[in-house]
Amino acid sequence: MTDEQDRAPADTTLAERIDRLFQVVRRPSGEQHSHEEVARACRESTGESFSAAYLWQLRTGRRTNPTKRHLEALAGFFQVPPAYFFDDEQGTAIAEELELLGALRNNAVREVALRAVNLSEEGLGTVTDIIDAIERREAQRNGAGQQHDRGPGA
Repeated sequence: MTDEQDRAPADTTLAERIDRLFQVVRRPSGEQHSHEEVARACRESTGESFSAAYLWQLRTGRRTNPTKRHLEALAGFFQVPPAYFFDDEQGTAIAEELELLGALRNNAVREVALRAVNLSEEGLGTVTDIIDAIERREAQRNGAGQQHDRGPGA
């Protein structure tokens, strides 16, 4: 998990929250929604001006003060409560759900999770121990690889 993903929504900007929606809530094909597609849906739901360029500005932090109706339209499109943008406590809970949704998009992760549903508490503990051991081994391997990449004297 990256530092950006570790931060609670209270610590994130509006742009980061909007970008997270684009990253996690995708088309059935797995592709991200386009700015034009989202902007069109927001225009249709509000009846107000809402361009793809304006959405890009919100997503990248170049614009930071959208109307409440625009945020409600974005929330409606991405099927999250408007509180995701307005309420830090609910935003944190929603962000955690989005994180889970993002992880479950990976077929291998989803398969492991679905298979784990039928395990006993002891079995789940064993799986957790195995995952912890693999994470440590991969972290060591990645750390050693980074040291080799820097060359002698680094």
